[in-house]
Amino acid sequence: MKKWQISIALLAIICITMGATTTKAPDEGFKNLQILPKDISEKELHNVMREYSLSLGVRCGFCHARVADSTKKELDFASDAKDEKKIARHMMQMTAYLNSNYFNFNNSTKPDTIHMIMCYTCHRGTQQPDGKSSRAQLDTLMMKMQQQMHKKQQ
Repeated sequence: MKKWQISIALLAIICITMGATTTKAPDEGFKNLQILPKDISEKELHNVMREYSLSLGVRCGFCHARVADSTKKELDFASDAKDEKKIARHMMQMTAYLNSNYFNFNNSTKPDTIHMIMCYTCHRGTQQPDGKSSRAQLDTLMMKMQQQMHKKQQ
């Protein structure tokens, strides 16, 4: 009898845990994701956004517009009203392209996981990259790229 009760209790705990950790269903997913995967988890999305925030030294409202109702202080994450969000998408595409085409040294089948160049590479915690430090950083990356390409040719 005691084993049966323990089994039921464990099963209940497992069911509750599974229910609490499920991700959003596709129809409940995030709206207006154009670059990031549509099935990204809430935790992964927050991690990506946190990386952008820290890399540029900004808060969410830098790229995301406020909701239309001026009495609320909420952000409309799906809105494309701010140019900064459009620029961020362009920058995401650019870094993904550079990483997959120039820094995929191991020919990864998942080049979106390569993080040789990131927002922080150029921005260094500022909204506008400092041209001097960015140029030095990019020069170093270009040297690495040329060395890798030279090795492949041999």
